[in-house]
Amino acid sequence: MAHHHGLLSPSLPTTPTASHSQIHTSLSSSSTPAMASVALGGAAAATSTRCLLPSARASLSLSRSSPSSLKCLGLGSSPLISHLFLSRKASPMACSSSRGFAAAPKCAASDPEQLKLAKEDIKELLKTKFCHPILVRLGWHDSGTYNKNIEEWPQRGGANGSLRFEIELKHAANAGLVNALKLIQPIKDKYSGVTYADLFQLASASAVEDAGGPKIPMKYGRVDVSAPEQCPEEGRLPDAGPPSPADHLREVFYRMGLNDKEIVALSGAHTLGRSRPERSGWGKPETKYTKEGPGAPGGQSWTAQWLKFDNSYFKDIKEKRDEDLLVLPTDAALFEDPSFKVFAEKYAEDQEAFFKDYAEAHAKLSNLGARFDPPEGIVIDDGAQSVPEKFVAAKYSSGKD
Repeated sequence: MAHHHGLLSPSLPTTPTASHSQIHTSLSSSSTPAMASVALGGAAAATSTRCLLPSARASLSLSRSSPSSLKCLGLGSSPLISHLFLSRKASPMACSSSRGFAAAPKCAASDPEQLKLAKEDIKELLKTKFCHPILVRLGWHDSGTYNKNIEEWPQRGGANGSLRFEIELKHAANAGLVNALKLIQPIKDKYSGVTYADLFQLASASAVEDAGGPKIPMKYGRVDVSAPEQCPEEGRLPDAGPPSPADHLREVFYRMGLNDKEIVALSGAHTLGRSRPERSGWGKPETKYTKEGPGAPGGQSWTAQWLKFDNSYFKDIKEKRDEDLLVLPTDAALFEDPSFKVFAEKYAEDQEAFFKDYAEAHAKLSNLGARFDPPEGIVIDDGAQSVPEKFVAAKYSSGKD
């Protein structure tokens, strides 16, 4: 996806042409939404690059990450987190529930009841940290490494929890995602019967839904890789400003098995989040929309209400009337490339069509490369639930009264 959450994620770190692995979005700020930036970028609350696209252009290693990137999360100033969870192995299969949780009918990668409880905890986290963009980016960047031309698991990459290991977190496209891990690690500790791979995708989908986006038809049961040696090589995620943006997006997303419609739909996740120049190399230090937060102030957003999931991204790029809103080369390409433009124009006019296509593309992205146990996956939503309350962000900065 493009920038926003990582691949294309809404608030992921944007990545310049320096490396493929950087995604174009600034979903990274815990206080910003974003996904394409939806695609895979998105740094922690304080960061705001989007998820699957140009993630953090700066090839900052974790050891150099700035204490300020953790400030708005109340996480302290230690940039190194390998001693917290990076060395942890995959959770054992959840075969029974010895901790008071209802036992799963058979041994599975994740326990259904614990998945449901973890989702509720994620919702509470979103209410206090405004970390929608970076969580979208987290899910996108774990799944966006998938290569459809490689059959073997986990060599093919994809949604397998490998992003928890330090070697992959140090990929330039993942700058700032250590903050997302810090945010959700307490939930992982609480629910040992949920794999990292499932937790990353659960957090990403929950963030989109909580921000007013569509209900995503998710399934769970993803198996985790168990060692850093199983992480994909660097360079599989998109850049924000490649020489030929449209060609670059196709090269990266076609490798994942995604098509033009899915590329454009996922790019719409950039409606969430901000890009921070110190993290991604893109965007302004602050704008009238970001100077006061929510969350850590600063960065440049793609939309005025960057914690609300709607079709503003497409409308704003098309109109190009506000210099305070970010338009990356890969964003502009959506209205310049003839094939992409058909879908971008449609989504600018029809939010319902965008939501439908986005939900399908997000679900597909979240399953890429995953090994499920049970093979058919686990569904935790019964489909009969009431419509969730729409997310209302707290006090955006604004140039208007």
